[in-house]
Amino acid sequence: MGLFGNLFKKIGQAMGLTKIDESFFEELEEQLILADVGAVTAMDLVENLRREAKKQGLDSVEACAGCFRQQITELLEAGEHQLQLEPQGLTVVLFLGVNGVGKTTTIGKLANQLKSQGQKVLVAAADTFRAAAIDQLEVWCGRAGVELIRHHEGADPGSVVYDAMAAAHSRKVDVLLVDTAGRLQNKSNLMEELKKLRRIIEREHPGQPGEVLLVLDATTGQNALSQAKLFKEAAGVTGVVLTKLDGTAKGGVVLGIQHEYGLPVKFTGWGEGIGDLQPFDAAGFSQRLFEIGEGEE
Repeated sequence: MGLFGNLFKKIGQAMGLTKIDESFFEELEEQLILADVGAVTAMDLVENLRREAKKQGLDSVEACAGCFRQQITELLEAGEHQLQLEPQGLTVVLFLGVNGVGKTTTIGKLANQLKSQGQKVLVAAADTFRAAAIDQLEVWCGRAGVELIRHHEGADPGSVVYDAMAAAHSRKVDVLLVDTAGRLQNKSNLMEELKKLRRIIEREHPGQPGEVLLVLDATTGQNALSQAKLFKEAAGVTGVVLTKLDGTAKGGVVLGIQHEYGLPVKFTGWGEGIGDLQPFDAAGFSQRLFEIGEGEE
C-alpha cells in the first residue's frame, strides 16, 4: 500500500526541503485530502502534527513522518475492532451497505471464518429486492457449509428475519448473519426498513443485534465517508468492513471513518477468495500505509 511513506517522500523531494516550514504542512493537508482521508480528518491530523513538531522541535521530513506514523497508529487502535460475540447464546450481526460493495460475499466469507472457529452459523437473506443477491448468498453459504433462510424475491424482509430468528433459536445457533437491501434512492424508506428489522430482532431476542456492520468499498474513496455518515444516522452502526483493498493503493478512508464517525474497522477484504476476509490489525494496517514502495501512488 505505502500511501503515507511515499507521500512524505514525494513532498520532501518536490519541495526540496531541508527544514520544515508552514508550506510543508499545507501541502501535507492537501495530499491527505486527495488520499481520501477526508477534509475534517486531514485538517485535524495536520494540526496535531504541527503542534507536536513545534513541541518536540522536529525539523525534518523524516522526523515528521515518524511522528505522523505514531499518530496514525494511535488513531487506528482506538475503538473496539474485534467482533463482539456473546459468550453464551445467540449473537445477531446485521449487515448494511449499498449494492456493489461486496456485502453478500463478505457475509459468506465471515460465515466460513466463524464456522471454522467452531461457531454454529445461520444466514438470513433479507435483501429480497434482488433475486441475484439471494442466489449469490446461497452459493456462498454452500461454499461455507452453513444454512440459509430465504424467501422468494419481493417477500417482506421482516418475515425473513422473523423466520431466521425462530430457526436460530430452535437450532441453537451461535451467530445469525443478516443481509439487508442496499437501496439508497429513498433515505427515509431505508431508515424505516432498517428500524423495522432491528425491532423484530430486539423483540425476538432482547439485546440483539450485537453488531451492525457497514460494508464499504475502499475504491470509492470520499463516497465511502458519506455512506458511513448516512448509515450511522440511520441504523446505529457499530463497525465497518472495508472491502476491495487489493484493488487500491489508498485506504486513507479508514482514518476518516474512524476519526469523524467513531466507527472502528472490524474486517478488511483483500480478494475474492473465501479466506480473503481478515480481522482488522491496526498496527499492521498502519505499517502498510507507511511502507515506501516503488511506483505506488
